[in-house]
Amino acid sequence: MIQAIAFYLFAAVVLISAAMTISARNPVHSVLWLILAFFNAAGLMVLVGAEFIAMLLVIVYVGAVAVLFLFVVMMLDIDFAELRAGFVKYFWIGFTLAVALVAEILIAVGAWTAGGIDIARRIAPVDPAVPNIEAIGRLLYTRYLFVFEGAGLVLLVAMIGAIVLTHRQRAGVRPQKISRQINRRSKDAIRNVDAPVGQGVEL
Repeated sequence: MIQAIAFYLFAAVVLISAAMTISARNPVHSVLWLILAFFNAAGLMVLVGAEFIAMLLVIVYVGAVAVLFLFVVMMLDIDFAELRAGFVKYFWIGFTLAVALVAEILIAVGAWTAGGIDIARRIAPVDPAVPNIEAIGRLLYTRYLFVFEGAGLVLLVAMIGAIVLTHRQRAGVRPQKISRQINRRSKDAIRNVDAPVGQGVEL
């Protein structure tokens, strides 16, 4: 009974916060509603026993992605009134894409349930004594090792590309010369002065 109440509570808050994310006029409020949706989605994952995904939602999405969105939205000077000016113009294009996506989801669900295969046979056999994180780790580093490494390489290439695109040479900047700093003698940088009592030091 408690699990059912918690499920409906988390699910209702997720739906409400998701709707507020796309309908809020202030983009900062949209990001805050998105963070609330992530927290409640993590609660749903805990209820179904996927504590690893719940941890990812809180640590990665709330702690990094959503906070990054919040900082970017607050720091950029964007004219959101100008962005909303073309809403009516592109409404039918967005509506058509939304209908197409909903139709694809319904077709996928229909194909999933119309196969006549027992649902229990579709679920991968996992020992109940094995924790969720350990089971995911075994799959990632055994069966899907090359896919996991490929995803890491894709992210590495994206990171290098972002660095290359944003790096630019600026004129008038004095670069740091490590060799010159290391070879510098102490007597060239330090001057010992015997200052009289009660008098300052002339530089």
